Amino acid sequence: MTSNRFTTSLKLLFHPKRSAHIALAGKWFFYFIVIGIIAGFGSIIFHYLCQLGAHYFMDFLAGYRPPSPAGEHHLLPPTSTPFNRWILLFLPAMGGLVSGWLVYTFAPEAEGHGTDAAIDAYHRKGGYIRPQVPIIKTIASAITLTTGGSGGREGPIAQIGAGFGSFLATKLKLSDRDRRIMLAAGIGAGVGSIFRAPLAGALFAAEVLYRDPEFESDVILPAGISSVVAYCTFCMVFGWGTLFESPDFIFRNPLELGPYIVLAVILVALGFFYIKSFYAVTRLFKAFNIPNHFKPALGGLVTGIIGFFFPYTLAFGYGYIQEALSNINDVSILFLLTLAIGKIITTSFSIGSGGSGGVFGPSVVIGGAMGGVVGKLFNQIIPGVVTHPGAFILVGMAGFFTAVSNTPISTIIFVSEMTNSYHLLLPSLLVCSICFLLSRKWTIYQKQVRSKIDSPAHTGEFMVDILQTIKVNDLMDLVKDVNAIPQDMPFSEFKTYFSETKQHYFPVIDHQERLVGIFSSTDIRGVLFSKEIEELVVMKDITTADMIVTTPSEDLNTALQKFTTKNIDSLPVVRDDDHSILIGMLNRREVIAFYNRQIQGMRTADKG
Repeated sequence: MTSNRFTTSLKLLFHPKRSAHIALAGKWFFYFIVIGIIAGFGSIIFHYLCQLGAHYFMDFLAGYRPPSPAGEHHLLPPTSTPFNRWILLFLPAMGGLVSGWLVYTFAPEAEGHGTDAAIDAYHRKGGYIRPQVPIIKTIASAITLTTGGSGGREGPIAQIGAGFGSFLATKLKLSDRDRRIMLAAGIGAGVGSIFRAPLAGALFAAEVLYRDPEFESDVILPAGISSVVAYCTFCMVFGWGTLFESPDFIFRNPLELGPYIVLAVILVALGFFYIKSFYAVTRLFKAFNIPNHFKPALGGLVTGIIGFFFPYTLAFGYGYIQEALSNINDVSILFLLTLAIGKIITTSFSIGSGGSGGVFGPSVVIGGAMGGVVGKLFNQIIPGVVTHPGAFILVGMAGFFTAVSNTPISTIIFVSEMTNSYHLLLPSLLVCSICFLLSRKWTIYQKQVRSKIDSPAHTGEFMVDILQTIKVNDLMDLVKDVNAIPQDMPFSEFKTYFSETKQHYFPVIDHQERLVGIFSSTDIRGVLFSKEIEELVVMKDITTADMIVTTPSEDLNTALQKFTTKNIDSLPVVRDDDHSILIGMLNRREVIAFYNRQIQGMRTADKG
């Protein structure tokens, strides 16, 4: 008995169809592993470039040594160069000059924050990204960020991972759909590795594509595989652990939810200011009548002027949030407030002018700093309720990025993974939910679409899904009554009728008024201009007996396929139980108009 069961199992396992499915799954699994490995190495290279650039530009030239988060360590020992504000003033401009020349000479689409470009490629370009874009993005972003430009690492690394996913799919000659999935897997792998948050990276890749709380379901598992591989690849070089170290903040007092609600409202207002400032600067620089190559240098100069007075608003800024997390009592409210506001302005000019960098990293710093401000204020007002103001830093990180990106779920996981703190999920969920609900009308990622309905990538799929849910019976009020033509009607008699009607398709019936065929106005041309035979012809001679018909129970997708089979504009609608009983004629134009009304109604209801 046992032997028979084993034999049966082997037969099932090695059945040709099952083997084909296993081989297909294995092939895709291999692809996503490769994407993860390349994205992981891309993160390693980018991290090395950032470390080396910060050492030789900010430390060696300007003597500026910002602190690092607990999970990162300097590759080289600090120099003895004294701090020089004047060099720091012009350093971002020099970085912007080099970065601008690289980007606008070799890959103009690498300007700004790369996540938006990847989102745009997913929705509107079939997942295609030019191969040189990730390379230029890597170098330009490293130069921008390590010369004092304010930005994050997720944009460049998202474009690196996405670019390789797109490149691999193109080389393998895969479909646009497969290329989009591989591009998104690259986004998740890059972001998950550089921030040491593999789960959040996978969810982010699936969530950031849309403004509504919607995930791209096809993306989650591929991005998860690639993100885990990329994370492991990165950590094998730079060590395991989280980006930040955080005390074990624990939520125990429900009364603390009141201050958290206040925090959410403040974060929404700050997020609105961030987005409006960012794109106001972007529009300003686009309006400048100077070559694009020089615009990042001008933005860098403004950044340097701000950094001259507030150096901590330059570069990444993660180390200052780490200091606030470790000992919030040693950090003043004024410092945290100027860090948050200053970071918004420096990021707007560094990236909005055409410089290269991400917007997630600055959002973490801005949200964390403002969270610290609110936490410390409430700790002074109601110390018995807000006992750990540092907890507001973590919740502020999540809430602020939710307010500017419409990605509440992945952001909560991001902050939890980056800090290894899962005790604040409840207040984080509350704050992120409020931030999302209050800020749905704006986003830092302008290439996001509202939902799958609005994505060009899903237009055809969605149309089929909707059409399959609608039956011809739902359009019976659009089915037109027409005059059927007796099969033995002489053509000479039909000519008189034809001159007085606007019909283009004519069903033909027999003596019992049963449908036997159909003809169109095109079919009668040969007889119409041959007067010598028209007296001999009856309508049965012109009729096509091989009819294409539809029934009330058929769905509109099937009906539309029938319209396109012979490129006809009208279909006879017949009874389900007897195809010789004519109900009326259904026009293709009416079907398409009905579909458009359905979609418009769904969009209106969705916006309402």
